[in-house]
Amino acid sequence: MKKIFIYLSGFIIIFFIIPAILTISPQKANEEETISNIDENIEETANQQEQYDYQKYKTIKLLHQETGQVEELNIDEYLYGVVSSEMPANYEIEALKAQAIVARTYTIYQIIHNSGKHENADICDNSNCCQAWISKDERMEKWSAKEAVNSTSGKIITYNGEPINAFFHANSGGVTESSLNIWGGIDYPYLKSVETAGEEGYTQYSSEISYSKEDLLNKIKEKYPECEIDFSQENCIQIIEYTTSGRVKTIKFGNVEIAGTEARTILGLKSTNFTFTIEGDNIKFSVIGYGHGVGMSQTGADALAKTGANYEEIIKHFYTDVEIIEVNSL
Repeated sequence: MKKIFIYLSGFIIIFFIIPAILTISPQKANEEETISNIDENIEETANQQEQYDYQKYKTIKLLHQETGQVEELNIDEYLYGVVSSEMPANYEIEALKAQAIVARTYTIYQIIHNSGKHENADICDNSNCCQAWISKDERMEKWSAKEAVNSTSGKIITYNGEPINAFFHANSGGVTESSLNIWGGIDYPYLKSVETAGEEGYTQYSSEISYSKEDLLNKIKEKYPECEIDFSQENCIQIIEYTTSGRVKTIKFGNVEIAGTEARTILGLKSTNFTFTIEGDNIKFSVIGYGHGVGMSQTGADALAKTGANYEEIIKHFYTDVEIIEVNSL
């Protein structure tokens, strides 16, 4: 009986277990090789930043506005924090690459043209002034942001051979704004109004905010104490003029006429693309888009990437007649 058991065990091992092992092993080896290749690709991508030799712009001096401290960083190390902070990590990689190039261009433009804006620093970490930024300790290891920066290392956007003032914003509401209509009417030839499809699917596309009549008047009076609004009049609040992209250029509150950009700031609206309705004692503002609307729309970039557009196509959609070059070619 013992011999029969031994023979039967041997039979099972020879004809069933060994072939199964031989079948699985190559698959497991392939999986291990794939994992190894991924690790190598990540390592190679991470090292690309060190391989690019920035001849002029190796480091930047970053002002931390909360503390007032100035930190010196490798420019692409700095951009890891910008891309991680400015654009969601789950956006398409080509959109993230476009953001990396835009942020690098914006940074170098500030170094060239706005020296002295911040004492002892090239740029700050406040998005209302320069670009948002988070430190390595604050951000999680986002390989998508690192890959976007590393794989585009050294690339910037130029117009007539000079770095552009590469503005960007969250959501254009389907059409970007010309720089001519804001910031004192500066007409950058590469910052023209363009249409973009697919932005309505993002949470940044629309928003609403309401004020009581009293609160609205008090908000305006904080900046314009002479303001008086007779809410019994039909045109007590009136949009006077629109920009070519359909945003509010000028609006009148009672006896005070102000720019749409100023109204946006005073009332905390997400963009100047708004309408309003007076409902009883409340004034409701319905807003389309998020941000000033000039330059690259981040949700628009992601929407374009989803259709198969690469970073160069995305950038050339939002910035008119530009080229992407190596910064060392300047």
